[in-house]
Amino acid sequence: MDARSSVGAAGLMQLMPATARYVARRMNVADFSPARVNERDMNLQLGTGYLKMVLDDLDGNPVLATAAYNAGPGRPRAWRATLERPVEGAIFAETIPFNETRDYVKKVMSNSVYYAALFQNTAQSLRQRLGTIAPKAAGTTELP
Repeated sequence: MDARSSVGAAGLMQLMPATARYVARRMNVADFSPARVNERDMNLQLGTGYLKMVLDDLDGNPVLATAAYNAGPGRPRAWRATLERPVEGAIFAETIPFNETRDYVKKVMSNSVYYAALFQNTAQSLRQRLGTIAPKAAGTTELP
């Protein structure tokens, strides 16, 4: 829980301070303070809340939401806007221009298949989970 990245992300969910404040405000977390970001329950509440926000903001697409969680929502919006046609999620992931984000998306999506197989006690398809990413204008978002 005391984890802190070189850029200031804190806790298990690696929340940036501004993101934590924004999410706490949006979720009406009355007892939030920046000092509480490293508390397990607060960190998980804010981190999962933010993941839900980016997932909703990016049309429920887990590949885009995972990239947004790591690099901010504006970047996957911009990357998707450059597509000329729909592409498989795996191809989209491989074209992410930031090594850290590309690796993060691949690891999270791969692990999600393993966990789904464990929880559902049935084989899962990574290809199906990655889906297809269709072009869409970047638009705007209020998310940090």
